[in-house]
Amino acid sequence: MVQIAVFGASNPSRNEIDLAEKVGYLLGKAGCVVICGGLGGVMEAVCRGAKRGGGLTVGVLPGRFRREANRYVDVAVATGMGEARNVVVAFSGDAAIAIGGGLGTLTEIGHALRNGIPVVGLRTWELEERRLMGVKIHRADSAEEAVRKALLLAERGEEAQV
Repeated sequence: MVQIAVFGASNPSRNEIDLAEKVGYLLGKAGCVVICGGLGGVMEAVCRGAKRGGGLTVGVLPGRFRREANRYVDVAVATGMGEARNVVVAFSGDAAIAIGGGLGTLTEIGHALRNGIPVVGLRTWELEERRLMGVKIHRADSAEEAVRKALLLAERGEEAQV
């Protein structure tokens, strides 16, 4: 089963919430496991969409209590790690989709890219590719394109032509 990590802000714009919910729905319809930070904002929206699409959701929580997860999380993983849990979220996907986001999202993008996990960006950080030695965020302009690219990258790896 393909696992896709989704990164995004806990206080997103309305547009980012709509994108996250659509991404989650499409991932759920595709039979993917959706992994995120398990709290609110983009995380809650992607889980809500994934549940609507019939998918399984995993929330990797910063705190010690599973009850802190948003109501759309099927499997809550309480880490007690605070922001360090971003590494767990980033490493848990076969590919990742970053939607908007702030500095927490940027750390997840960095951990994923540094460890060979391809990232699709949907209205997220712009990184200067030449400074990253060829590592890049694969850009997408819609939820459909982001999911299509993430699934292709998860299946074939970073070399996939998307």
